[in-house]
This record gives sequence, structure tokens and C-alpha cells, in this order.
Amino acid sequence: MSEAMRARMTDGTYPLGSHLPPQRALAKEFGVSRDTVQRVLRELIDEGWIQSRQGSGSRVIKSQHIQSPRAFEAGRGRPVTLGPLIDEAFGQSEITLDVSTLTSETLDAHIRLQAERIRAGAISPERIALRMLLPSEDLALPYPRIKDNPDDLRMRDRLLGITRRHTASLRAVLGELETEGLVPTVAVEIKHAPLTPAFKLYLLNESEALFGPYEVIERPIVLPDGGEGERTDAIDVLGLGATLTHVVRDGDVSSQGSVFVDSMQSWFDSVWNLLAT
Repeated sequence: MSEAMRARMTDGTYPLGSHLPPQRALAKEFGVSRDTVQRVLRELIDEGWIQSRQGSGSRVIKSQHIQSPRAFEAGRGRPVTLGPLIDEAFGQSEITLDVSTLTSETLDAHIRLQAERIRAGAISPERIALRMLLPSEDLALPYPRIKDNPDDLRMRDRLLGITRRHTASLRAVLGELETEGLVPTVAVEIKHAPLTPAFKLYLLNESEALFGPYEVIERPIVLPDGGEGERTDAIDVLGLGATLTHVVRDGDVSSQGSVFVDSMQSWFDSVWNLLAT
């Protein structure tokens, strides 16, 4: 549930300054107890996503910021969020999506939204091709980890659990679209590279890039222990909520945007072909 809530605040479903649905509504939607909802809200408060006041509910105080030329086209001061950019990419008949990330959490949330649009008949793509690069599962990553006990592997196990869960979800959601005849051709390839991700990268239809470094942070984490959970300080990275830069490839091959998109595409292809398995 906490992952889905972060994704919704990231993609603009719950915009900056808006109030979250009541706890009772959230419990019903996610099929969890009120205690679970309250635990997730406390976690989001600790991470700085929301502010909660008795009698006033929970208000979103952090969202994902995307630096984009579209912001100037749409009007100065209007934020660009990830959701509309993904929506636009999926509005084309053929979609290619190359992603390098620490986990597949954010991507899974957005692909599920696009699947709903396809089922509703809002869009009718002919082909979806996804390639995703993840770190090797046996790689000793410097993050996430428990701050005062690097040898404690519970944070690593938590990361693997999140990644595997959302990877399986991605395969299932996209596979069902092809099986049901809603999208004629679907290709999903996932590889692991022996590299610690220093940044998140989305390459959309070979014409746009969304790029953002992972900022290393210290934050409290609640690790499950069969009861209420153990609260501990962790070294982690800011993924959901991190600033992304949106760069567009234009007709000028020597422009800054075109050079950046082409260079990131070349980097992705080189790791995909020569390092990843």
C-alpha cells in the first residue's frame, strides 16, 4: 500500500496540496485494516510526503518535480508530472520504453494505469515493447541498508521483495493485454546488470528521456517483525519524489536535447548488450 500511495503522489493522482482520502476509504480500497492504513500514513509522514492534523486529515506536501520544456509551453509555474508524459507516449500506435531503475515500483504503477486506459478503449496501441534494466540480485549494493548495522540484510531482502513483486506484476499486466487481444504485440524483456544504479532513466519512444540521480538520504523505516514492525534508521535513496529532468529529441541532431537523448540511448544499449544478463 505504501508503494502505491507514493506512486500516486508522484504521478499527480494526489496532487501537491491535496488531501488524501479518509482512512476508512483507503482501507476499503486496498483491502487492509485501519491499523495498516495508520501505519502507512505514519511512514509517509516520517518520509515527508504528507502532513497530518487531527480533524483535518492528511495533506500532500511533497510530490515529484520534473524539469521540462513542456513547463514553459504550458505556462510558467505549472508543474509537469510523470503521468501525462507516460500518457502521451502510450497514445502512439507503437510504444518503446527503455527503463533503468533500482526497482520496478514506479513503472508498475504507471503501466497499470495505461492498461486501464486500453481496457476502457481510450487508447489502442498496436505494439508495446518494454526493456528494463535492474541491478543484479546478488550485487552488494551500498543502499538501501540499516544505518548502524550494514551486515543486517533485511533492507536488501525488502528491496528484492519489492522488485520481484512489481516485476511479476508488470509481466502479468502486459501479458494479459496481449492474451486478451487488446494489444496485438507485446514484448517484455528484463535484464540485470552488475551496476549500482546512480540514476533513474526512462527512454520514451526513442524521442524523449526522463533522467534523475538517486539522492542518498537517511530516513526511518518500519521493518515487519510479525507485529507492529520494528522502526529503524536506514540509508536509502530518493526514488519516488526525486526530481527528474525531461529532455526531448528534436529535428536538429546537434541540439542539446537530441545529443542527450541519443547519448542515453547509446548508454542503455551498451549496458543491455554487453553487461546485462
